[in-house]
Amino acid sequence: AIEVAVISLGGIVASNSIRIAGDEIDEAIVNYIKRELNLAIGNTMAEEIKIKIGCAKPLMTIETMEIKGRDLSSGLPKTVKINSDQILEAMSEPINSIVEVIKLTLEKTPPELASDIMVKGIVLTGGGALIRGLDKFISEKTEMPVIIAENPLNCVVKGAGKVLDDLDGLKSVLINARSKHR
Repeated sequence: AIEVAVISLGGIVASNSIRIAGDEIDEAIVNYIKRELNLAIGNTMAEEIKIKIGCAKPLMTIETMEIKGRDLSSGLPKTVKINSDQILEAMSEPINSIVEVIKLTLEKTPPELASDIMVKGIVLTGGGALIRGLDKFISEKTEMPVIIAENPLNCVVKGAGKVLDDLDGLKSVLINARSKHR
């Protein structure tokens, strides 16, 4: 799932989550290739496609990739070429859903904090932050600056470590966050 939160003074002010993550984006790629190219591929191939040529905005130069799968008409193995524009189209629905949940969270944010976000920006963490152009796409749709965290894949682990280091100081935040998700 993707979590969107506005945090101020150590507490969550506004939050939303959506059940879209890397697996759902991979599934969107699998379905697109099945529908548009009549080719069955697995989730591992879809993830490889997402990593190599996946994007949230058109790339300056269209990138191509050969993929292998099973032709749904003949049942035989087949190799086809796909390009980054096709994968952009395949990923558009889950990417747009992510932007919508960000907008919903921003709408619930008090005005005085929204002005801070306008200055400091939105920070992307996790594997999704590595999708090329996602930061620029979100920035265009929200009209706010968007920053990719320095080590986006390590943010959750580092954050959990900081919570464990200061469990007593963050107890009220953890209790409030837990009660909101029930």
